[in-house]
Amino acid sequence: MLLFYIRHGDPIYDPDSLTPLGRRQAEALAKRLARYGLDEIYASSSKRAIETAQPTSELVKKEIKVLDWCNEGHAWQEFAVPLPEGGEIWGYQNADCREKFLLPEVTALGEKWHEHKAFEGANFGNGVRRIARETDALFETLGYRHDREYKSFRAVAPNEKRIALFAHEGFGMAFLSSLLDIPYSLFCTRVQLCHSGMTVIRFNGKDRVTPELLQFSGDSHVYAEGLPTKYNGEIYF
Repeated sequence: MLLFYIRHGDPIYDPDSLTPLGRRQAEALAKRLARYGLDEIYASSSKRAIETAQPTSELVKKEIKVLDWCNEGHAWQEFAVPLPEGGEIWGYQNADCREKFLLPEVTALGEKWHEHKAFEGANFGNGVRRIARETDALFETLGYRHDREYKSFRAVAPNEKRIALFAHEGFGMAFLSSLLDIPYSLFCTRVQLCHSGMTVIRFNGKDRVTPELLQFSGDSHVYAEGLPTKYNGEIYF
């Protein structure tokens, strides 16, 4: 099985939608995904994720199945931290929180990193457990049972399906770290997901399966269509 995890295109957060560039990115992505086809399409319940999935849905003629638990609004309630001057920010974008994520004693706790006293009063643990529960339930329906003790999956119904999930960066940090059995505190301090970026993970085998990361946040579809390639509107490379 191949999983395509895709962040939404260039967004307008309020009101929730895509910019004209975001729509072009979604169309470019659809052309790439349609080349080999998909068996199932899932999307967060946010409008920007569904709008990103729509061109792909039209080209491959597959209905979008909406998963509200992937909505970034829920993850925000769990993984955002308060700012001294007011408001909130994702923990991985906050310098003080990032320092805490990297404390040796936090790293030593592994998957229980959120139990460290540095995160007392935070909601990280609830977020990690919720997304782990929902992730495992989804992949059970796809034929792969998560064995968290052995950091792998059991192929209860191995298959060659191609599955796409259109969602977000903030949610994706928790989802992908859970799926790959990498502690969130380490994962989110080392990666970013670009607008319409496509991450590809292979579930290969008939017994015990370790997900293989084939591509992370790729944007070749953007280059192919000659669209602006400024990474998340920040930097060219």
